[in-house]
Amino acid sequence: MRIRTLLALVLLAFVASCATAPRQTRNICAVFDQRDGLFTNWQRAAERTEKKYGVPVPILMATMYTESGFQPNARPPRTKLFGFIPWTRPSTAYGYSQALDGTWDHYQSATGNWAARRTNFADAIDFIGWYHSQNSQMTGIPLNDAYRLYLAYYSGPKGYMRGDWQSNPQLQKTAQRFANMAATYQQQLQGCN
Repeated sequence: MRIRTLLALVLLAFVASCATAPRQTRNICAVFDQRDGLFTNWQRAAERTEKKYGVPVPILMATMYTESGFQPNARPPRTKLFGFIPWTRPSTAYGYSQALDGTWDHYQSATGNWAARRTNFADAIDFIGWYHSQNSQMTGIPLNDAYRLYLAYYSGPKGYMRGDWQSNPQLQKTAQRFANMAATYQQQLQGCN
């Protein structure tokens, strides 16, 4: 009976650790410390993605921070019908990476990772690295240019090249906050154990 109880507690702890966002999200060392477990290690997943696609870990993690706040089931808020009835969502963005359905499908097809889920950190961080890498190849944005990478992440490569972001001051502010967070994460990462 004790073994069953112990197994149930271990399983519950595992599920809880995967289904919630870290408490401290503005410090990359704290984020990694909070997700350094037997079944999940965010730092290793981020480093593996950096090695695979060449996108620096701080940019990968700043993308996830900006897009979902590290919430695995994040979605855009619903629009309101008649100002108060919850209605449809403005897009199909979902999960850690806020990838749209069509972009996620393209990622799965291009990488052969058909089992990937947007609510799985390792899959989402791999998607972010892949998408930044694709955008870099299509637009010529260097993989360490956080500001422009975010503009392309949000607008898509075609929207970025058309300059859609130029008439969107709110997006430009968000991209600057993103670049600042990536720089903060870069500085903090140097002091992580």
